[in-house]
Amino acid sequence: MIEKIKELSKDTVVYGISTIVGRFLNFILVPFYTNIFIPADYGVITNVYAFIAIMNIIFIYGMDAAYLKFSKDKELGSEKDNFSTPYFSVLILSFVFCLFILLLRNGIGSELAVPANYNYLLILVSAILFTDSIAVLPFIKLRIERKAKKFALFKIINISINVLLNLILILKYKMGIEAVFISNLAASAFTFLLLIPSIINSLKLSFSKKIFNRMLKFGLPYLPAGLASMIIQVIDRPIMEHLTDLKTLGIYQANYKLGIFMMLFVSMFQYAWQPFFMQEAGGAEAKKVFSKVMTYFTLAGSVILVLLSLFIDDFVKFEIFGRTIIGSSYWSGLNIVPVILLAYLFNGLYVVFTAGIYIKEKSIYVPVITGIAAAVNIIINFILIPEMGIMGAALATLASYFVMSAGLYLVTRKFYKIEYEKKKIALIFFFVMITGIIYYVLYYNEQLFLIYKFLLLILFLASILFFIVDKEERKFLIDKFVRRN
Repeated sequence: MIEKIKELSKDTVVYGISTIVGRFLNFILVPFYTNIFIPADYGVITNVYAFIAIMNIIFIYGMDAAYLKFSKDKELGSEKDNFSTPYFSVLILSFVFCLFILLLRNGIGSELAVPANYNYLLILVSAILFTDSIAVLPFIKLRIERKAKKFALFKIINISINVLLNLILILKYKMGIEAVFISNLAASAFTFLLLIPSIINSLKLSFSKKIFNRMLKFGLPYLPAGLASMIIQVIDRPIMEHLTDLKTLGIYQANYKLGIFMMLFVSMFQYAWQPFFMQEAGGAEAKKVFSKVMTYFTLAGSVILVLLSLFIDDFVKFEIFGRTIIGSSYWSGLNIVPVILLAYLFNGLYVVFTAGIYIKEKSIYVPVITGIAAAVNIIINFILIPEMGIMGAALATLASYFVMSAGLYLVTRKFYKIEYEKKKIALIFFFVMITGIIYYVLYYNEQLFLIYKFLLLILFLASILFFIVDKEERKFLIDKFVRRN
């Protein structure tokens, strides 16, 4: 079992390196934007990217999940057939959707609170959406073929181009927020060019109705599920703008972005987890392995949560060349960061529970669960934002991800029951809660505050090590990380 988990850990690290490097480069844009653009302009960028995120789901309509599930199904068709059919379907529908965006761009811009002089940005947005959508399946194919290095290289190139062009267009050519979308389009187009050889080698000029219907049956529920999930991620932005103003939205978005560190952890785990559980599903000890994965995922996520919550103030106020990580005008929103981190941790638990959905082909439950979570998100946003401002939106995000993870756990127990280590997981969250209470409620001394934070972190880690980690595993960790050093 330990060997299986080590294998998953290695895959997580491989994908994690590219994810961390890529996200870090992308994260550089947050302090850059918040030190260059006023909150209102950053609010426009936020609204438009919320639209892009939702449309990405529509453009793919579940074909990514279906291809991941059936790519190696020889009874359904050859590998080229199983790639070509969903690829051509995505290509054609994406082109149609882009035409609608171009025709309706003035109305869409108005709904997104985009100033009339920026409506031309929707032309760039449609091109970004099309280019990204026809690259999704080729990237999934790289994961299936375990070409992690090529996957990582292409992702890093994409984000590097994006960051570099942002810096050049804004700093050298003094462009406004249009530079953000021009840079994105150029990066997406170049990445697609890199994928063309792989696409050509995988394509055949055919379209199988049988393959399409089978994939559509499995994948289509992921369209409403994906929309619901994306609504959870982005609907708070337009609601925030509607109930407050673009300045408040900009402050919220900048601090929400600090949750990227937990999102990174969840993303890198997900890249490795999906191929792993599909491969291990038939094993005699599969459920025991999956249970242990759940425990250690929760443990690792809780360490990230506590570490970042304790030191996020020190991190964002750190100066580089006279500039802080995020501009001082955005610091008023730092109190939402721990809530967002916890929300993303629950999103990670949801990812863990998806194993049963894929293995037993029960995707029909996913849109129901995510739909309920999205409704919870919207309702709580409207209730709490007028009373609590940006903290209300953060709590809405936490509530919706909790509903998603709890809902999927309850459903999957009916057809793929795994005996998770509930006592250990409950104890992990107990230690997180106690650490939070001590930090936020029981003590505050400005002169000793940094030392106090380090002591709390050490106490939390010691509690995890001696009360959660098994004796054999603790001995392994001590031998590996302590005695070696």
